[in-house]
Amino acid sequence: MLETLRNKRMMFVGDSLNRGQYVSMVCLLHSLIPDHAKSMKTFGSLTVFTAKDYNASIEFYWAPFLLESNSDDAVVHRITDRVVRKGSINKHGKHWEGADIIVFNTYLWWMTGSDFKILHGSFDDEVKEIVQVSTEDAYKMAMKSMMKWVETNMDPERTRVFFTGMSPSHFKGIEWGGRPNENCYNQTRPIEDLNYWGSDSDKSIMKVIGDVFKKHKFPITFLNITQLSLYRKDAHTSIYKKQWNPLTPEQIANPYSYADCTHWCLPGLQDTWNHLLFVKLFYP
Repeated sequence: MLETLRNKRMMFVGDSLNRGQYVSMVCLLHSLIPDHAKSMKTFGSLTVFTAKDYNASIEFYWAPFLLESNSDDAVVHRITDRVVRKGSINKHGKHWEGADIIVFNTYLWWMTGSDFKILHGSFDDEVKEIVQVSTEDAYKMAMKSMMKWVETNMDPERTRVFFTGMSPSHFKGIEWGGRPNENCYNQTRPIEDLNYWGSDSDKSIMKVIGDVFKKHKFPITFLNITQLSLYRKDAHTSIYKKQWNPLTPEQIANPYSYADCTHWCLPGLQDTWNHLLFVKLFYP
């Protein structure tokens, strides 16, 4: 993998699930590199791991919607009333230019309910024109913008573009035969029903991805991680995540109430995502 990345710049662009895949990739590779020949630095939304002897970098860029949004701050972004600005891909895209390999993702931040708020104009406008559209239409707008950016800025002969599919959550134990109040907390076994599909994974969004990709000629590689990840109710960070606010006595008394059933432990499942990425890089 390091030889493949020699003299190249690899970027992961998206949300915290993509950051997890990025950290997994760095963890898989960094032990092969002496301490004096590697570095890791963060510049706002951009984190850069450098392998100096290979003249290679592996980077992560925080952009949970890919487009400009009110959740773009790399640290302070936990906003419930989310707004995305139409036609704003270049706000972030200018930081991706020159990458040889890009791995995009965006999904979970769109899942706010049936509708989504889209800003026409600028966040700086005194009077903002905000319209509500269906989540599918908003997501389709982002996918089209991403593909337009890729076709304008990436060379299909020289660069590679990947898109990591939906990462599932495990908040509803009743869906895999557990009790109604159960979630991923204290789960130690994968789901063994091969046909299992949780309600947190939206098939209408998967259809949008497929429809948009089919209409564009640029060769984008889809990392289909959803079904294999759906089985892994045992693989989440659960109560061992970083807590941004002190836990209340009530939460401490009920671990189900604060278990993180969205993000994944490392080492773990996301290493498998990167094994898939590795194979598709070598055998496109």
